[in-house]
Amino acid sequence: ESVRLTDFHVAPMCTPTRSQLMTGRDALINRAMNVSSGRALMRTDLPAMADIFARGGYRTGIFGKWHLGDSYPYRPEDRGFQETVWFPSSHIGSASDAWNNDYFNDEYIHNGRRQRYSGYCTDVFFGEAMKWIRAQAEASRPFLAYIPLNAAHTPLFVEDRYRKMFPGLPENLASFFGMIVNIDENVGRLDEMLRATGLRDNTILLFMTDNGGTIGVNFYNAGMRGQKVTLWEGGHRVPSFWRWPKGGLSGGKDIDELTQVQDVLPTLVDLCGLSAPPGARFDGINLAPLLRGETRSLPDRMVVV
Repeated sequence: ESVRLTDFHVAPMCTPTRSQLMTGRDALINRAMNVSSGRALMRTDLPAMADIFARGGYRTGIFGKWHLGDSYPYRPEDRGFQETVWFPSSHIGSASDAWNNDYFNDEYIHNGRRQRYSGYCTDVFFGEAMKWIRAQAEASRPFLAYIPLNAAHTPLFVEDRYRKMFPGLPENLASFFGMIVNIDENVGRLDEMLRATGLRDNTILLFMTDNGGTIGVNFYNAGMRGQKVTLWEGGHRVPSFWRWPKGGLSGGKDIDELTQVQDVLPTLVDLCGLSAPPGARFDGINLAPLLRGETRSLPDRMVVV
C-alpha cells in the first residue's frame, strides 16, 4: 500500500538517527552524535520536527523512546511535543530509568511526571498513541504522532507466547522475533483504528527503523554485511515505507534512489504545507516530488554515515 524507498540510510546507532530525523541536520552538526558520553544532547537552537509542526497548528505527541536528553532543556516536552509518554536514556532498565522497569507494568514519564502503566511496553506506547490520536480526530485537530519504540532492543524481554512461536531457535533470537511479531500486531491495530476513525486516507503513515539489524542476536540481515553499530550497509540501510492515499503516496511502488533520514523532515514540511522557521537549514533534501511521482530521479548525491 506504500511507496517504499529501497536505498534508505540512517545512522548505525539510535541517537544520531533520531537527532537527524528530528532536525534534518547531520548528527555532527546537531551534536546528538553518540548514545552516551554526554553526546546524546540535541542542540536547542535548531528547530526540531515537533517545534515546526506545533507552529503550524498541529498537536504533537511522542510515545516511546526519546534518547536525545533527559533533563531540561533537552526533554521532548522542551522540543515541541505537547503530549509525552517516554522513558529516559537509551533503553528500559537503564540506570536512569525507574527502578525495576522490565517492559511489563512499568513507570514512564507522562507530561513531566512518572506514571505507572499496565501491560507490555510496545502495547502501552501504541495504546497511548491511539487514545491520543482518537482525541485529536474527535476535535478535528491535525496531529503529529511519533511512536519510537524500544523494541526490538536489548534486553530482549517479551511474553512467552511470542517466544514460543519460534521453537528450536536460541532463546535470544526467538525473543527478538517475538518482539517483532508484537510490533506487527500493534501496527495492525493502529491501521484498524485509522480506518475506524476515518483518518486512514488523509494520514501520512511513515514506517522506518533507526539502525540496521540489532546486535546480540545472529540472524540473516537481508544479505547485507554488518549489523547495528557497524559502518557496513547492514548497519545503516533500513526499511522506509510512506503511505498517504489522499496525497498520492500509495500503490505498492518502489523507489531506488539514494535517500537518507535527514530527508524526512524537509519532505514532511512540504507534504503537510508547513513553513520552516526563518533561517532554518536542512542537510537532507525534499523527497515530496519523488514520492508523488512528479520526478523519477534525484540529483547525484553522496551520503556520509
